[in-house]
Amino acid sequence: MYVAVKGGETAIARSWDLLAAARRGDEAVPELSIAQIRQQMRLAVARVMQEGSLYDEELAALALKQASGDSIEAVFLLRAFRTTLPRFGQTLPLNTAAMRVRRRVSGTFKDVPGGQILGPTADYTQRLLDFGLMETSQKIELEQAAAPLPDALPGVLQLLDREGLIEADLPPDGDPEPVDLTREPLMFPAGRPARLQNLARGDEGWLLSLAYSTQRGYAESHPFAGEIRMGEVSVMVCPEELGFEIDIGEITLTECQMINQFAGSKSAPPQFTRGYGLSFGEAERKAMAMALVDRSLRAEELGEAAHAPAQQPEFVLYHSDNVEASGFVQHLKLPHYVDFQAELALIRQLRAAADQETRHD
Repeated sequence: MYVAVKGGETAIARSWDLLAAARRGDEAVPELSIAQIRQQMRLAVARVMQEGSLYDEELAALALKQASGDSIEAVFLLRAFRTTLPRFGQTLPLNTAAMRVRRRVSGTFKDVPGGQILGPTADYTQRLLDFGLMETSQKIELEQAAAPLPDALPGVLQLLDREGLIEADLPPDGDPEPVDLTREPLMFPAGRPARLQNLARGDEGWLLSLAYSTQRGYAESHPFAGEIRMGEVSVMVCPEELGFEIDIGEITLTECQMINQFAGSKSAPPQFTRGYGLSFGEAERKAMAMALVDRSLRAEELGEAAHAPAQQPEFVLYHSDNVEASGFVQHLKLPHYVDFQAELALIRQLRAAADQETRHD
């Protein structure tokens, strides 16, 4: 409860103690370590890194632990920490074509160069509770493949590109330096680089709902998953004092290339068009939803009618940030005594006027 006049600071301090106790739980149960969260809850860690705009598995795991598993609160914590970090430079564009693939599937071609690679996925499991996981001593024996995967796999969409059946994936002439939404506010009209940045750190649930809407008649979208790949990509920098590129490590990414029908326009023949999604870590659902929404937001530039919610950039992008959304919703539980008293006085005044008018009638 709120303590309006006296004892407010004491009550808040005690609420922190209660929060810490609730987070820890029964002290007879071993405490979760950061390493356990990082290794065994990797999908939750990936989501916090995506929406927190910071690739650091250990800090994302710490944020999840501090937030007691509340992913949005963990995103908030990670973003707040991110603002304290100095920026030493910037990396070169990532080359996802050279990804060291651990999973690669296509819903458009059965046989693709390099083959379908299922990798770690729950797509082909039954959604039944595995009570064996209640034991803590399981050991997994992995069978080694007869031959290692190649260092890089060609993109599936190249099959369509060779025949000119899909729009070219090239930057336009005079392509400007992309805006950095972590340093500059979102402005409209927003170009595709800014939109993709916004979607990459947008709330997964929001994007999933919008993506679902595009397939139910609110964008008339008929998509195909051209290629979904997950693996490790090298991060390259080119320090001015050296003058050449160096590899500073690698990160895990999930990339989705979505294919959509396009009837053609005055400037383009009938062909397939692209929707693109890219996420930190193992995050197929997020990457797929992002790709669907990206394509939906391109309606006007492709000469299509833009009448659905998922085709409105202001609606989609302004409401995609879960930290802003959470703050705006949760501020309602803070004291609004003065505001409410004003509303209460107004309602009483209106009711009195209405009662007086009824008596006169």
